[in-house]
Amino acid sequence: MAKVIASQLRKGNVLDIDGRLYVVLTAQNFHPGKGTPVTQIDMRRISDGVKVSERWKTTEQVERAVVEDLNFQFLYEDGEGFHFMNPVNYDQVAASPDMVGDDKAYLIEGMTVQLSIHDGNPIALTLPRQATFEVVETQPVTKGQTASSSYKPAILSNGVRTNVPPHIEAGTRIVILTEDASYVERAKD
Repeated sequence: MAKVIASQLRKGNVLDIDGRLYVVLTAQNFHPGKGTPVTQIDMRRISDGVKVSERWKTTEQVERAVVEDLNFQFLYEDGEGFHFMNPVNYDQVAASPDMVGDDKAYLIEGMTVQLSIHDGNPIALTLPRQATFEVVETQPVTKGQTASSSYKPAILSNGVRTNVPPHIEAGTRIVILTEDASYVERAKD
């Protein structure tokens, strides 16, 4: 076990609290004008999937569990869960739908993701920072609309809703951030 200060915790970190493993879903540092800065952590207990919120002083020590972070390639989803393959030794692991959670919308066959492995089982998933999807539905361009500051709603091929610049039309492939589905740029492929 390794101790880290609470302000260094990030999404995907695995914590050992009272002998139970938790994966960090969100981590936010708050610095009020008066008082002690705190870190607000939303976590999921790995054993049963229960979500828990915890608040620590930013300087408090927290136990990080020893996990192995390895790159895996997403293969497919079926009734057993989500299947990934280690491209080095071709070992395959199945992750539960609870572990993948909302990130399943961004999984593309062949995508390389980082899995945190504890005792041979995947316990946390980290997506690449950006992913490319096709715009399947959006509003047509409105004359007089300026391209600099106005965005219009769009639905992507994975079903996620986002906002895109006016010049983006249905059928265009775009790059988005996987953390909040925000538009980055038109895909260069």
